Amino acid sequence: MWLWILDRLRSRGTAAFLFASVVLGVLVGLGAATLVVSIEAVRRGVEWFDRVSPIDGVWVFLITVPIGMLVSWLLDRKFGPGVAGGGVTEVMMGLTVESGYIPTRLTFSKIAATAATLGTGGSGGREGPIVLIGGAIGSSFARYTRFGQDQIRSLVAAGAGAGIGASFNAPIAGMLFAMEVILQQFAVRHLNAVVIVSVAASVTAQQLVGDEPFLRAPPHRLEDPRQLLLFALLGLLAVAFGYLFLRVLHYTETSRLPPRFPALARPLLAGVVVAAIGLGYDQTLGTSQDFLAGLLRLEKPGDLVWWALFVIAAAKAVSAAITHASGGSVGSFMPSMVVGGAMGAGFAQAVQPFWHLSEINVGAFAVVGMAATLAVVARAPLTSILLVFEITNNYELVLPLMLAAVAATVLADRVHPDNAYQMSLKDRGVHLPKSEDIDLLDTVLVEDVMSQVPAVPPSMTLAELAKVLEEGHHHGLPVVDGGKLVGIVTLTDIERFGGPRKDTTVGQAMTPKPITVTPSMPVSSALARMAALGIGRMPVVDEHDPNRLLGMFRRESVVKAYHHALGTTTGRELYRERVRLRRQPGTTFFEIPILRNSPLAGRAVRDLRWPEGATLVSVRRGSSVIIPHGSTMLHVGDVLTLFGTGEAREQIAALMEPTADRTGEWFLGNEGTGGERP
Repeated sequence: MWLWILDRLRSRGTAAFLFASVVLGVLVGLGAATLVVSIEAVRRGVEWFDRVSPIDGVWVFLITVPIGMLVSWLLDRKFGPGVAGGGVTEVMMGLTVESGYIPTRLTFSKIAATAATLGTGGSGGREGPIVLIGGAIGSSFARYTRFGQDQIRSLVAAGAGAGIGASFNAPIAGMLFAMEVILQQFAVRHLNAVVIVSVAASVTAQQLVGDEPFLRAPPHRLEDPRQLLLFALLGLLAVAFGYLFLRVLHYTETSRLPPRFPALARPLLAGVVVAAIGLGYDQTLGTSQDFLAGLLRLEKPGDLVWWALFVIAAAKAVSAAITHASGGSVGSFMPSMVVGGAMGAGFAQAVQPFWHLSEINVGAFAVVGMAATLAVVARAPLTSILLVFEITNNYELVLPLMLAAVAATVLADRVHPDNAYQMSLKDRGVHLPKSEDIDLLDTVLVEDVMSQVPAVPPSMTLAELAKVLEEGHHHGLPVVDGGKLVGIVTLTDIERFGGPRKDTTVGQAMTPKPITVTPSMPVSSALARMAALGIGRMPVVDEHDPNRLLGMFRRESVVKAYHHALGTTTGRELYRERVRLRRQPGTTFFEIPILRNSPLAGRAVRDLRWPEGATLVSVRRGSSVIIPHGSTMLHVGDVLTLFGTGEAREQIAALMEPTADRTGEWFLGNEGTGGERP
């Protein structure tokens, strides 16, 4: 039976891909059910320890929480980065940087680490880890069935989104999470797989662990349209609490203990702090699902006063951020909902004495606050709205939900532009590109612009390598051993080892297992990967054999692709959309006009050399676009499109001012169209 399934999957047709989506959904559902059962098993173990130990009540968490944090931290050290923390950022990095590769070993180690953290009382949610588990299952499944690059992206994103759908029994929200957060685009080509996997995972998990009713709420409704003003204010208040969560998360992720402390002291101390917060407010321990469920069922004010609910919301944000950033395996999805629910209920109780126009339903404000805060933290308003609809089975609050979530998202974008996942990636030095609806480079494939370069063996000395690089005017070359790609070596590597030494080999200086691209990948995707890591070249490998070198994709390949796209595109609007400043770190396309009395006016391109890090791409003259050659003359009114760094852009803008010195600066010899060596 299994061999028959594999035979159908490896046909790699449309029907096989849809069938693979169903199989993947079942596997993700099994993974989600395993995680739920594992957390419950550890929790029961803690309850048993509480009964047999002399420690009473919540004091037991002063022991169990640090132990759970330490176990998660040790698993992370043993099985590699990604076991600790949330998991969403690892999936986003896997899709953007690693061609959809997420190690299979993360599946089981993530389940164990999450069960240890949450089962012992660590503060957080299981949704982030389940996203990584689903993404890892999708990545492994896609690699084993040998689908193409774009289908791998679909299956990985679908597996990640299905984790959300299976965890909450909310397949629509899982689908939107995959598109809105993981892929950051609503591409139709990914939609089929994402929908099928999410539904199949939700059904499988529900059959195995049942339909968890922990966030079911009575049918709250909008009692009075005038209350929309209060819900709008609630959305603005959600920004304040979401901002607190994000800043504490950033601080704890970037802070370090003094060198005199051993590394394992971090999870132990963090566990003690989280448990200590739980001593005062036990609602912050674990996932806090029961506490949130109680708030959602409220119609009248509860036992807690409004300021106590605000304190619990802030305490939950702090304890969840500490758990997440200090070795625990938890996500930020559920904590942001708990923070929002407590904040919404507190807000309702605070304004009730002053609002005499209609009756205030506390549970309704808790529901809306939950969605608004999740929209701020995840920056995913559609997912937040649909998730609340699905998990509460309540569609009576559609207007307040939309108003609060959108208002919170708009304001949050101005206060804190990055969501929790993008912020974590930037802390690691990874800048993911923002997708654009129109992209000329989407129309060009890597195989159309990749270049052929010589490969060097790992046994070559750095002195010999320096000679090869100088003769070929290269900055870096792939390293091949026995016909297999094993690394990449650059001029920077030579400098790092003290220059072109004869006693050091390429194998010692190279970067092993380099980031690669495939021939069928769009140039826009390859450029996004290159910009995210701040590198200048990537080997091009066979889609079915990642060790087989086919060529090299370099910054110059981007310029070549840009020329190719301009030559095949007739729509001026498409061109204008593409040459806007592309907000990527390291390199961008930018425009510089030639003004009257500019030192460039009347000069030939061959006579100019741009500052280091900039390359001339095209010249727009009137309604036409000119691909420049050495003999191309530049005139007043021309608009130059260049590709380069932000620093180079500033230098060029300063040098092209009409008052700039016209002698010497631009007459630097025949450097061609940019002076940048290939």
